[in-house]
Amino acid sequence: MQHRMLGSLRVSAVGLGCMGMSEFYGSADEAESVATIHRALDLGCTLLDTADIYGPYTNEELVGRAIAGRRSEVTLATKFGIVRDPSAPDDMKRRRINGRPDYVRSSCEASLKRLGTDYIDLYYLHRVDADTPIEDTVGAMAELVRDGKVRHLGLSEMASETLRRAHAVHPITAAQVEYSLWTRDPEDGVLATCRALGVGLVPYSPLGRGFLTGALASPAEFDDNDFRRHSPRFQGDNFDRNLALVERVRAMAARKGCTPAQLALAWVLAQGHDIVPIPGTKRRKYLEENISALDVKLDARDLADLDTAFPRDVASGARYTADAMQMLRR
Repeated sequence: MQHRMLGSLRVSAVGLGCMGMSEFYGSADEAESVATIHRALDLGCTLLDTADIYGPYTNEELVGRAIAGRRSEVTLATKFGIVRDPSAPDDMKRRRINGRPDYVRSSCEASLKRLGTDYIDLYYLHRVDADTPIEDTVGAMAELVRDGKVRHLGLSEMASETLRRAHAVHPITAAQVEYSLWTRDPEDGVLATCRALGVGLVPYSPLGRGFLTGALASPAEFDDNDFRRHSPRFQGDNFDRNLALVERVRAMAARKGCTPAQLALAWVLAQGHDIVPIPGTKRRKYLEENISALDVKLDARDLADLDTAFPRDVASGARYTADAMQMLRR
């Protein structure tokens, strides 16, 4: 396994996003999910990413069970800050952001218990609380580092200026953002800010929530509990227009002798050695396919062709619903 640096943290060059093992992408088989985590560790893919919101809570518990007895092999990342209220009338209204210092500590303590560990390698603020100064939130996170409960700090989906303010309070190791061929928003300034500060970039959904794999043909394929049913890019005419983009990936992958997923991941990996994608999967066969993207080498012409095929804002539809978009880049 190749390795890369997120700030001062050395990690496997490709990580594993565990969210879909518990929620959001239809049904899952816990035994296969645990086997997928074990296979990841066997292959040297040791950066595991979860969050308290996934489930909620059940994904951290699943990851905790899977790594029991193998904790020393894992770089464990989890997130806090999104609070879900099951009594609210719809999913987005059930969510609010909490970055208050007292909540930072209580969330960490609860995550440690669910994960079955006494420390978290990389602890992210999942979304920035507009009502709490980032200095206060990160100050409380820094106390967790001093207490030995957390080793490195991260932010997710923050604005560049917020990242600078946070980094002035305590070094930020990683910024987690959506980044892929069809979501190039970090190139607006976040990526440059990360590099100026020495912060690593951790792209989630580097395969476009599965779209760039070429495996999806119709929205009708989604389970009723698959959140993509309600995602703008996966609906109506947007789906059809985006499907044409995937054909470009498929054609270029055929020329390179790899799968569309491997080509899409290879592009993300080629954007810099300070970038560590965390493609999510709940099946061993896709994990192995994703890790093999490290063997796909893209030359200057390949990268130029992909830039031409996937210019900024080429995807049809927003990447989240309007309510969820308001939680980004604070």
